[in-house]
Order: sequence, then structure tokens, then C-alpha cells
Amino acid sequence: MSLWDGRFKEKLNIMFEHFNKSLKTDVLLIEQDVTLSKAWSYVLYTIGIFKKTEQLKIEQELTNILTKAIKASVNLKKSNSEDIHTWVEYKLTKVLGSIGKKIHTGRSRNDQVTTDTKLWCIKEICLIIPILNTLQKRIVALSEKHIESIMPGYTHLQKAQPITFAHWCLAYNEMLLRDKLRIDDTLKRTSINPLGSGSISGTAYNIDREQLAKWLSFNTATSNSLDSISDRDYLIELIATATISIIHLSRLSEDLIFYNTEEANLVELTDKITSGSSLMPQKKNPDALELIKGKVGKIQGALTNIITILKGLPLAYNKDMQESKAAILDTITTWKECLHITKLIIINIKIRLKACILKAKQGYSNATELADYLVNKGIPFRKAHNITGKVVIKGIAIKTPIEELSIKTLAKINPIINKDVYRFLKVGSCIIKRSSKGGVSKSQTILAILVNKKLLTVSDSIYRTNNLIPDSIVGLAFQLNKNLWENHLEL
Repeated sequence: MSLWDGRFKEKLNIMFEHFNKSLKTDVLLIEQDVTLSKAWSYVLYTIGIFKKTEQLKIEQELTNILTKAIKASVNLKKSNSEDIHTWVEYKLTKVLGSIGKKIHTGRSRNDQVTTDTKLWCIKEICLIIPILNTLQKRIVALSEKHIESIMPGYTHLQKAQPITFAHWCLAYNEMLLRDKLRIDDTLKRTSINPLGSGSISGTAYNIDREQLAKWLSFNTATSNSLDSISDRDYLIELIATATISIIHLSRLSEDLIFYNTEEANLVELTDKITSGSSLMPQKKNPDALELIKGKVGKIQGALTNIITILKGLPLAYNKDMQESKAAILDTITTWKECLHITKLIIINIKIRLKACILKAKQGYSNATELADYLVNKGIPFRKAHNITGKVVIKGIAIKTPIEELSIKTLAKINPIINKDVYRFLKVGSCIIKRSSKGGVSKSQTILAILVNKKLLTVSDSIYRTNNLIPDSIVGLAFQLNKNLWENHLEL
């Protein structure tokens, strides 16, 4: 039996019935739907729809429904219900009869669906930020071990200038920090409660939507019912944020794949995060890194999917929106998985220190130092650049690095160069000189590590979940706020 049988004379076509279902996808929203329904039952109690005893029965049975579902004592996906919202209401009504049939008073699946989805997104954000924090901690800890580990820096996949492995680590830490800021910003706009907006024009019952928002741990209630039920901006924002974040993980993966090649030989991936070949016994493949890169397409596809779904929809709710749930659920699952695997990779990476410094000395990566030396001798930079280019050509011709060219050879190219040049051409000098904010020098690296440790401490204090499930936190907030409201009514 559907929720609208009274309107229809013919039985639903079986093929369309299956096509219309979303239960297999939105089964993940069961905890949010139960929490929402508890809060809504209490709202209905405050306006006299439920007696106190009835409301308590509703709450208790909703708890029972969730407990049984979590224990897998019922097979949700085999149910004939259209979606999770219908299933919860059906189970409630089956046990409580006419009392359960009151639960949908003043409420539509339109505001119910988007509220459940928002609650789920908030829960996942509260889980993802600690995962990002943990990954950042691993990266910062790795950078702390390699403050003085010199390696080649690349542009266009060619050696450019020497950097440190710590500087490389901290570059990705900056990306993760921006990811967290974007998530936090998305959270602000997601934490606005649409429940009570009804199907399209609001509810006819005199409920306190701001109080309802507090019970569900939203910051406030939405201001326009028409927009509230059709808004999926928060999904676009969260998927877009996930897309940017996993692109960062993909770039990190690509770097490490290259660094791990025999040609670069800068890092070694342990057996724990690599796999072999079914034919070639010598192979040790960076599959974990390659899979992260491959999964980017899935999340980018989800972003294109949801934008395409929403781009031409008229106000207000349209069934097209049902497909947006699959996009966000799969995105978050994939994103979290990739973050966990990246953390595992960072923990199990070995740096080949001797190879790193050897490679840093190759490729004339100290050429800029010679140009800067000439600038300090009074030569304009563009001319210094030209002179240095000629020195590089000479070095390539006789297969000799700049720092090993004789002073006689250097002076022939430009007589202003003298013996003091060699101390500027040492690879360590290239690092020490870059001590302005954000530079690769030891002092700036240590400062960056200290700053990031403080930022992580602050982030931990805000999003500390320990072993609490955010759904439980929302449920607890509802219970505490409800108790306060009851005391207020008694007064």
C-alpha cells in the first residue's frame, strides 16, 4: 500500500514501482529519519495533536525500529516500501495503529527528505574533518622528520630548484587546510532547518520552527518554504568540496608514483600498500596511489550529475531530485575511503635520503643561485639570467655541474664571477637563502610546523568526536532541548 492509494483507481505497474523506489540508496538515512520523526512527534505534542502518552509511545517505538534496523534483524532492502521515510512510517503504524498514523500531520516527504539529507551531511562533515585532521597530523609529523632532507623540486616534471621533503609535505598540508575551511563554510549553510516547510507553501499548523531547528541541532530555520524544499545547493557545495579535496589527494598520489619510479628513486612504498604482477615477478606496483587517482572520476562525475539534475528544474520539488541522494552518498563514501588510504600511504612511506640529495644536485637546479649572485654584483636580473644560461650551456657541453666548473671557465663567460661564487652554489645554500614567509628554509619550515600544530589543536577541540556518532549527538541534543522545553511549559 502506498501513501496515496486513495487518489488512484489502478494498481501500480510493477516495473514502474521498482523504477520509482529509492530504498536501496536512502537506507543510509534511517538514523536521521528516526531522529527527525522524534522531534516532529514532539512538535505535534506541543500543539495538541499528540497526547503526552502517545508522543512517548511514538518515541519509544521509533527507538525500537532503529535498534532492530541497526542489528539487521529486518532486511530493509527487501521491503516493498518506496523509500526509507515510507518504511519508517509503515513500521510505526504497524505497531501503534492510529497513533502512528498521526506522525505525518503537517509534514510532507518534501521537507522530510531534504531535512534527513541535511542531517546526514552534517553528520558526515563531523566525521570527515577529524579524518582530515588525522591525515594532516601524519603529514606534519612526516615533515618534522625531514626538515633538512633535501630533494629536487620540479616544474614541468623537470628539476627546477632544491627543496626539502618537509616543504613538499607542508604544501599538501596547505591544500588539506583549505579543504577543511571549505567544508566548514559549507556546514554553515547546511545547518539551516527546512522541516516544517510542508510540500510547498509551509505548514498550516502553528509550530515553532526555530525551536524545532534547535531540537535538531540546526542553527536556525529556513525563511522561505518554496526554496526550502527545492534547495540542494548544500549538496552541490559538499560534492564540489569533495571534488577539490580528492583532486589534492590525486596530485599527491601522482607525485609519489613518480618519486617511486626507478628513474626518480626518491621514495619507496612498503609492501603494505603495493601489489605485484600475475606474470612479472619483479613488479611492485603503486596500486593504492593509482586507485585514488582513478576514483577522482567518480566524484567529479557525481558533481556533473547533480549540477545537470538541478540546472533546469522549476520550483519546487521534482522527482529528479531523488537521484541527488545517490550522488552525495557515493561521494562521501569514496572520499572518506581515499582519505583513510592516503593516511596509510603517508605512514608507510620511506624516503631515500641519499638519492634525494644526489638528485637535488643534478639538472643545474642551482642555476638561479648563480643568477642571484650576479644580481648582487650589480648586474640587472635579465642580463644575469642570460649569462647564467650560457654557463648552463657550457656545463651541459662538457658534462659538468655549475659548481664544478673552474673559475677560469666561469670568468670567460663573465669576468665578474670570482671564487666567492662557489659557496652560493652549494645545494644547502639554495635552501638557507629562502627564508621569507612560506619559503623552504629551516626557520620557515619549523615555523610552519608549529603554526599547523596549533591549527590542528584548535580544529580537534571543535570537532572532537571521540567515539561518539554524530547522530547520537543530534539525538542527545534533541533530548536535552526537549527536557528544557518541557520544564519551560511547566513553568
